[in-house]
Amino acid sequence: MASLKDNIDMERLPSHIAVIMDGNGRWAEEKGQDRLYGHYHGVESVRDIVEGCAEMGIGYLTLYAFSTENWDRPGDEVKGLMELLVETIRKEVATLNKNNIRLHVIGNMDMMPGYAKSELADALADTNGNTGLNLVMALSYSSRWEIVEAVRNITADVKSGKLDPESINAETFQSYLCTADFPNPELMIRTSGEYRISNFLLYQVAYTELYFTPVLWPDFRKENLYEAILNFQQRERRFGKTSHQVQPRPPAKS
Repeated sequence: MASLKDNIDMERLPSHIAVIMDGNGRWAEEKGQDRLYGHYHGVESVRDIVEGCAEMGIGYLTLYAFSTENWDRPGDEVKGLMELLVETIRKEVATLNKNNIRLHVIGNMDMMPGYAKSELADALADTNGNTGLNLVMALSYSSRWEIVEAVRNITADVKSGKLDPESINAETFQSYLCTADFPNPELMIRTSGEYRISNFLLYQVAYTELYFTPVLWPDFRKENLYEAILNFQQRERRFGKTSHQVQPRPPAKS
């Protein structure tokens, strides 16, 4: 059977895809297992989607792996998630290097346990020279935290004389965000049938195309990714303009 990938226009791929990976807990509960069982199986989906993006030549993939709000979950689940993170990073670095994938992390690293920060630092250093897909892991991240941090840092630079308040514009503000080195997402995918952004990249998704699917994250695979990209390619992106302005005009008659 032909893959949906065959229908994708490889000249019009989104440069940056962001994913809210939701539904691990519900997936596990449907199978009579604890929530960590779902998180472990969600790692298989991460591998598949990272591989799919790398194969197509997507430039950036950002995965919402752990929010600042997730620290309020039951202690056993949080501990298990941190251990799963460390175990997965340790196992996957060789594969990332083999596939020329560079790892990045955004979020409040001050909240992460020391052993997790150490493992992440090693992985960032080990993949620093790779030039293919940029895999961005949002860990201990929330957009409101990020925006408040940006405001705090801007204020400090104004106070110290490093920044002229009259020069502050949208580009200045964006340069203080965690994602300053990345393009804004063109496509955001959320799994599990929820229709929320959940405090994820709120500033960056101003003109991002949103795609919601009922598929729970542990069941999300490349074909689901291809379906989302095909849906993206069917949309007209106007960025505040009219359809007439963004549609290519036919060549003038001679």
